Amino acid sequence: MLLQISSNSSIDAIKINFDSNGLWVLNIAIAVIMFGVALAITVDDFKRLLKNPKIVFVGVLSQFILLPAFTFLGILLIKPHPSFALGMMMIAACPGGNVSNFFSKMAKGNAALSVSLTAFATLICIFMTPFNLQFWGSLYEPTNEILKTVELNWVDLLQLVILILGIPLVCGMLIKHYFTLMAGKIERILKPLSMLVFIALICIAFSQNLDVFINYIHLVLALVVFHNIFAFLLGYYTAKLFGLDQKDRKTIAMETGIQNGGLGLLLIFGFFDGLGGMALLAAFWGIWDVFSGMALATFWGRTHKE
Repeated sequence: MLLQISSNSSIDAIKINFDSNGLWVLNIAIAVIMFGVALAITVDDFKRLLKNPKIVFVGVLSQFILLPAFTFLGILLIKPHPSFALGMMMIAACPGGNVSNFFSKMAKGNAALSVSLTAFATLICIFMTPFNLQFWGSLYEPTNEILKTVELNWVDLLQLVILILGIPLVCGMLIKHYFTLMAGKIERILKPLSMLVFIALICIAFSQNLDVFINYIHLVLALVVFHNIFAFLLGYYTAKLFGLDQKDRKTIAMETGIQNGGLGLLLIFGFFDGLGGMALLAAFWGIWDVFSGMALATFWGRTHKE
């Protein structure tokens, strides 16, 4: 069975554990998805960003600095269950989800900028994701206690992120650079196929634990919905504050609001033994932000004015 959950009614005792086979499959799925995205990324994407450093600054500021910081402040204000709080910090520490590129294009945003920012965010998240989780998590006593309990090893976390994001990114870009035609053919097949496999894994996991999901989802529903809405607003108005045009504002909003919930789940399974509250929140985020991103992209796409 892919997931196994104990019957204990305590939040942290909702023990969500991947068996060894399931964990390997999820690792491979995340890496393959990243490889598929990297097949569309070139060195020119990074050069394009360097020509407009303000956009890079706004994207990094919104996604890797403001979102984790405001998430931390929100946690101090509402004081959720500690494992929910750490789950929120985990999501805020993750890079943008790969579907943000699709949603940016659908919203009539700056698709080229979205791809470039995804590439850059993936590159810096190798260091920023472990740093943000450790830094903000250690500042809040209830989450710091969890970090102490699981003995989170920053170096091991860094190594895992490099393995499943960094190496596929580099390999995909090298193939794109030296074998452009082949990269295009592989990408057209690999991207939708890898996403379908990943979605299938999540569906199988929930189908085997439907009762627990139904019984506990109300505990994280409001947290995820408002956290996600805030992330969209934060990205949009941060970009507006710095004078970016409407297309770039949409793109920054998507890059900030669509976080890589799959990576968050993998880190939770790999380092927190599938801690109940964290896993429940991250799993629902991964589902919810696809629907919210689709809705927002559809609205912006229909109301777009040239």
